[in-house]
Amino acid sequence: MSIAPDLALESRARQTLGVSDDAIYAAAADALRRRGARGRIVDVGCGAGRLRTFLNDLIESYAGVDAIRYEGMSDDVAFLQADLNRDPIPVSDDSADVAISLETIEHLENPRSFMREMVRITKPGGWLLVTTPNQRSLVSLGALLVKGHYSAFGEGNYPAHLTALLDTDLLRIAGENRLCKCAIEFTCDGRMPLTAARYPQLLSQMFPRAMSDHVLLIASKPA
Repeated sequence: MSIAPDLALESRARQTLGVSDDAIYAAAADALRRRGARGRIVDVGCGAGRLRTFLNDLIESYAGVDAIRYEGMSDDVAFLQADLNRDPIPVSDDSADVAISLETIEHLENPRSFMREMVRITKPGGWLLVTTPNQRSLVSLGALLVKGHYSAFGEGNYPAHLTALLDTDLLRIAGENRLCKCAIEFTCDGRMPLTAARYPQLLSQMFPRAMSDHVLLIASKPA
């Protein structure tokens, strides 16, 4: 039975439109392919489900979890509704070959509780992948110095964006959950300060932390 979200939750959810940048989907798909990850994929904070099109060759089954079902989501997606600030992820223990969450953890009040849930649903030997805005980019650090907040955490982002995490925070949380094969990667796609222009890709590949708008943690649950 579908449970209607409260109006405040729905309003926050709809601030995002359920869609992320293609660079984020592509970076996540590339990280998983390089590690041979495939099988049952649970996309937590799935939005409209666009990630699935980037993972077609890796998917044996795909389930999406979010607070609301966004417009544009394919009718054949196995959609599971949950308020991730209050509810456990509605998936059985040790059931996902890949638990993935793109641009969701920054929307939540308790990222550590959320990561414990991600670990719970992942099979031993499976992979977890999480992305979030990169607070250590030149754009974000510049916004912090000039405006007093990270670039993705201004008034226009609130209350959708609640919790800013550094890549060091992601690695610490992974360690707290005893994950292995932990790695930080970057999208190598970012906006140049004070403009709408993007960095040349070669330059962002040379300085990924400084010139990427988003950061990625990938790790494995010990077998």
